[in-house]
Amino acid sequence: MGARGGRERRLPSGLARGGGAAMSVAFVPERLRGKAEVNQETLQRLLEENDQLIRCIAEYQSKGRATDCVQYQHILHRNLIYLATIADATPPGAQKTVE
Repeated sequence: MGARGGRERRLPSGLARGGGAAMSVAFVPERLRGKAEVNQETLQRLLEENDQLIRCIAEYQSKGRATDCVQYQHILHRNLIYLATIADATPPGAQKTVE
């Protein structure tokens, strides 16, 4: 992987190929939107997925393959919007602080 192993990064574990596009753990089918319960485990998986996405994007860009990382940038953007929406909807007293 990366510069050490000479291999490209694989898709983050939360991503799966489907119809030529990568799908995130944050993807929720239209019929289920608004019904899914957000828990700490899901948020942690999203944060880990975002970490991997950022690493993949940086690696592609460093190799001059910026066009290859566009789909990952879209997924990262969607994940960040999802997380921001959850944060905005969470009452201030209900948020957990990380120490």
